[in-house]
Amino acid sequence: MKKILIIGAGAMGAAFTVPCLDNNNHVTLSEPYNLKLVKKISSRKKFHPSLKLNLSKKLIIKNFSSELLIQKWDLIVIAVSSIGIDLIRENLKNLKFNTRILILTKGLKFDKSSKKIITMSEQLNKGKKKFDISVLKGPCLAKELARKIKSSTIIANNNINKAKSIGNLISTNYYRIQYSNDVKGVEVCSAIKNIYSMLIGAGEGSNTSSSIFTQSINEMVYLTKFLKGKEETVYGLAGVGDLYVSAVGGRNSKMGEFLGKGFTFKNAKKKFMLNDTVEGAELAFEIGNQILKKVNNKKIPLMVDLIKCILNNKKLNIRWQIKQ
Repeated sequence: MKKILIIGAGAMGAAFTVPCLDNNNHVTLSEPYNLKLVKKISSRKKFHPSLKLNLSKKLIIKNFSSELLIQKWDLIVIAVSSIGIDLIRENLKNLKFNTRILILTKGLKFDKSSKKIITMSEQLNKGKKKFDISVLKGPCLAKELARKIKSSTIIANNNINKAKSIGNLISTNYYRIQYSNDVKGVEVCSAIKNIYSMLIGAGEGSNTSSSIFTQSINEMVYLTKFLKGKEETVYGLAGVGDLYVSAVGGRNSKMGEFLGKGFTFKNAKKKFMLNDTVEGAELAFEIGNQILKKVNNKKIPLMVDLIKCILNNKKLNIRWQIKQ
């Protein structure tokens, strides 16, 4: 029995406990921010409000503290939002053992010191202390995983054998894992697909959205290669797979629908999605200006249209036609 610590008790962090426990691991779910959530899911029934189900009685639930990192773990899973990565990095300084780390968090950051766009794993490894990091991405909705609906994801590590060793801890007959050594490509794809799912959601009908979907893949290839990832990764689970599941349902495509109807981002957020996190919009705010400055805008017209819409709070005007 292996010991797994999951940091982040939101929908995905909590859902991830299900395959971990089904592999007979000893699992602790911790939450660094939302103490009210910890109190709710620590009740006798362990009901999770986002997943709308009771978590396993075998699951240990705690408030996150740096003291947890003094213990010996076989795997530490990071499932906080991209905003929380810096806090986790500071706390990981207290890690006493060379523990494997698996990042579920999706996103990209603009690093002011290097003036570059960096991934979550690069952000976590910015300090003097370096960690053994793998990343897990792909088309996996938390509510479906929690209910053991068949799902596939991909784990990436520069050493693919390390990725496979983690997969052995968490894969089940309903949760299958693929492997890659393209860490950069997997992380880039999993982040930028949030912007493209907004654009697909903005299509006025299925015909338009399918054209935008096709053009989105072409732009994802260009951006992934520009940010030093591999083209082949775009056509796998982290790219097209995750883009599909985000486009057919989710907060990003929902926001895209409102933008497509003529609402500005701020108006749509306030009127329809006030308490929802829209990852694609957060990414646009984080790296949008750098994309506009550093990348050939003619190669990514869809991305440019969405970034300008969000940053300038203007109505979305999509150049959706595919050039001959």
